[in-house]
Amino acid sequence: MEKQEYIKQYLQETNQIAQTIDQAKILAVIDILSQIKAQNGRVFFVGVGGGAGTGSHSANDFNKMAKIQTLCLTDNVSLLTALTNDQGWESVFSSQMQMHNFNSNDCLFIYSVGGGSETTSKNLVLAIDYAKQQKGKIVGVVGKDTGYTAQMADACIIVPNVDQSRITAHTEDWQMIVDHLIVNLLCS
Repeated sequence: MEKQEYIKQYLQETNQIAQTIDQAKILAVIDILSQIKAQNGRVFFVGVGGGAGTGSHSANDFNKMAKIQTLCLTDNVSLLTALTNDQGWESVFSSQMQMHNFNSNDCLFIYSVGGGSETTSKNLVLAIDYAKQQKGKIVGVVGKDTGYTAQMADACIIVPNVDQSRITAHTEDWQMIVDHLIVNLLCS
């Protein structure tokens, strides 16, 4: 495929996602985050790979613009690696949630393509289970409706899959778009 054709196709796919993404799910996430803000709760961002970077960016946006207290559980590299070394990668997020006293006023926000399972990103599964135990809220932006996040979250935005070969790229693009959409709405 020629470069110009690839660019055209990628942008058409992005537009297709914009036309088909479930806006009711976006509103459901916004409603939960508005509730968290009103009760002075916190948002705990988690993700791996690109989702970790988006979580870090979102923590900045939510703190600075939306005035919601946030933590991104991948930002403290020393703590992240110490917990991974001492306890294992699977519990790295749930351990931090416990350390930071995650409670029923708080929200776990997940950025993931797959959403976690018993065999992939089990750290997300354990974080979701911990949030449920504490009666906190769970929201996410994921690329698959089959993962643990999509199944267990109080509200989850599924990025429509328009091309299997670009599911990761499109999901990660839309995680950032959703972040900016939500933050700008919450601070207006």
